[in-house]
Amino acid sequence: MLAAGPGNVPAQAVVLDIEGTTGSLSHVRDVLFPYARERFDSWAAAHRGSLPWQRVLDAVRTHVHTDDITEKDALALLHQWADADAKAPPLKTLQGLIWAEGYASGALHGHVYADVPRALERWKARGTARYIYSSGSEAAQRDWFGHTAYGDLRGLLDGYFDLSSAGPKKSVDSYRAISRAVRAPASRLLFVSDVGEELDAAAEAGWQTVAVRRPGDERGPVAGHPTIASLDPLLPDDAPTGTVSGSPTHADKEQHHG
Repeated sequence: MLAAGPGNVPAQAVVLDIEGTTGSLSHVRDVLFPYARERFDSWAAAHRGSLPWQRVLDAVRTHVHTDDITEKDALALLHQWADADAKAPPLKTLQGLIWAEGYASGALHGHVYADVPRALERWKARGTARYIYSSGSEAAQRDWFGHTAYGDLRGLLDGYFDLSSAGPKKSVDSYRAISRAVRAPASRLLFVSDVGEELDAAAEAGWQTVAVRRPGDERGPVAGHPTIASLDPLLPDDAPTGTVSGSPTHADKEQHHG
């Protein structure tokens, strides 16, 4: 179903990372992260007493294993986690809530590389399932792919996984959980990411793996995994090319690679 790299091993489903793989690493770090962080306090004040804010508070208390956390304490922790780029589920939830408002207002867009819509369309035409696995919340992932320069790409995706639904991305058990969720044997799953430790975990779980190093990415090669610069080498040769609705905006064209 999917030409999965040098060996052309067929895969039943492909699972894609976001940062540095389908979208620019710099867009996340230089645009999305600062946008959310500078709005933590004002968003909490505006939503105090609301169900979304209460869920964030409950998630913070669960994460630190104590109920003795005030709103002020929770905000301080969220700021600390943001500064440390911690993969903490409560932080990812709050970021996703703030980003959702930014996407809705038009202040934000989700960056994807030009080959991504093409790849999703061709995999869909071939019958290959398509999923996203990111440390960002599932809601934030949907917003990212729903507001791109190429239009709404959510119809080209079959599902999303995050730290809550699958687990940490460097844990072997997370990939086993995804395999169970999509009802596919590990040997028929392909994980595509720019992070070696994530690929190592997926490979240990029995998955096929391919590393990504986008042009301009100054990090070194990923040992132990075939490496590509775009998703094009993974595309089946006999699927229709298709066309992508819309065209990239000026901002998208100028987006620097991370």
